[in-house]
Amino acid sequence: MALSCRGLFTLIRWLILNLWQYILRRLFYIIPTILGVALIIFVIFNVVAPDPALIMLGKHATVSQIEELRNELGLNKPLWAQYLDIVKSAFTFDFGRSWTTKQEILQMIKNGAIPSLTLTLPAFILSTIISISISLIVSFFRGQWIDKCAVFFCVLLMSITSLAYILFGQWFFAYKLGWFEISGYESGFPDFIPYIVLPVIIWIILSIGPDVRFYRTVMLDEIYQDYVRTAKAKGLSEKVILFKHVLKNAMIPIITFVVIQIPFLILGALLLESFFSIPGLGGITLNGVYNSDFPVIKAMTILTAMAYIIFSVITDVLYTVVDPRVRLK
Repeated sequence: MALSCRGLFTLIRWLILNLWQYILRRLFYIIPTILGVALIIFVIFNVVAPDPALIMLGKHATVSQIEELRNELGLNKPLWAQYLDIVKSAFTFDFGRSWTTKQEILQMIKNGAIPSLTLTLPAFILSTIISISISLIVSFFRGQWIDKCAVFFCVLLMSITSLAYILFGQWFFAYKLGWFEISGYESGFPDFIPYIVLPVIIWIILSIGPDVRFYRTVMLDEIYQDYVRTAKAKGLSEKVILFKHVLKNAMIPIITFVVIQIPFLILGALLLESFFSIPGLGGITLNGVYNSDFPVIKAMTILTAMAYIIFSVITDVLYTVVDPRVRLK
């Protein structure tokens, strides 16, 4: 007994050490990736893009005014120094101040994160659960009228632009029927709930079409595998095969699809936040684009890139949880 316990402890310790070594090694890759992202951002905003000072002052600005603003914004620094500033901000999270609002960008991000997450998290979780559930049902009734109707409605939902859903929802359900708030936001639970219900519903409607089609395809690919035919030959019921075996084996592409979307929740729901006046990160990003506020755009780009790398590591680790055949190397 002592030997078996000792062997089990040794195995667990080996797995943990291997896991942490893999995670640290993957996180180390953040450094060259961030350097590359910083280089791309630098080229786009400092080499390719027009002069920000000229954009902000307009075409009637004098040379002295442009030079003064360029000096104030740090645009007169050597190009290598401006590139190092971007790299430094990526590792220190010191993004400076917004050119438009003069606020610290990190504080703006902190203030916008909570409104964005109160919208994106419940919408994302609910849409994922609903889409996977519908996909299981249509896979169970594959080839029948339920499956065909589901595919038809998915294509129909995807064919309508998101603006149509937003405008119709605000006009009919919020304005005409008065079921929801048309726009606005109040901080604190549960005060924000009435303001996010309609945006969450619209998010779910927008997500169901592409999500159900993807999950349905994944599950149908598994259904036609040899192990499913073997399970049927052994007398297992369709429900047991679908929910116990097919769903489990389909988890790797599902995890990839779900987890890889999470980093983009950082940006918030750009259109939903804009139309419903939710003061989240989506609004901050759009205002940065509209006002040519390059520091804000750079900050959001860097944060999204870093989040993408981190969640890619999480995705790989989750593979080993759902499929023991996967090994981290």
